[in-house]
Amino acid sequence: MEITDPTAIYLKARRHLGRRDPVLKRVIASVGPCTLKHMTDRFAVLVNSIVSQQISSKAAISIRAKLESVLGGATAAKILAASDETLRSAGLSANKARSLRDLSEKVLSKAVPLTALHEHDDEEVIARLVEVRGIGRWTAQMFLIFSLGRLDVLPVDDLGLRVGVQRHFELPEQPKKAELTELAEPWRPYRSIATWYFWRSLGPVRQSK
Repeated sequence: MEITDPTAIYLKARRHLGRRDPVLKRVIASVGPCTLKHMTDRFAVLVNSIVSQQISSKAAISIRAKLESVLGGATAAKILAASDETLRSAGLSANKARSLRDLSEKVLSKAVPLTALHEHDDEEVIARLVEVRGIGRWTAQMFLIFSLGRLDVLPVDDLGLRVGVQRHFELPEQPKKAELTELAEPWRPYRSIATWYFWRSLGPVRQSK
């Protein structure tokens, strides 16, 4: 299921979640309407995800801007054509530069068919993306939510989700994967939307994650 008419679908999701989970109903009432948006530039979403790993949002934005500047646009072809020195001048570590090159190679060779990924189910998309150096299951799930607009993704490894659930359900500790999965069953088929609400309850949601 993908987002085609956000206003109608988000309203339907809010009603469903509110009926199925009284805790989430209170979160929704506090946060207000869902403003989740999906980003159409799939390559840029993955580049941003790799660049953003283990650094602050401010640093990631700066590096991404520098990368665009030195390359004249961060396309797969331009990343592959750039020298190591050029990529380092944008602030990329050696590991991240290798990850971006691997992503670019797989996109251009169609090993990761970005333009056709929406035709596959969630687990197939994840399986394709985790073959790229530097992309794990969490990053692939963020791509499903923020780029493909999938509505029923539950990123059990996401710290923001676990912290939000712990806080609002008044749990003594962050829920483990199995506990979170069971707790989230009533949220189907809108677990992405429920996740967004728990993120948003902690502060602004960075769309590219």
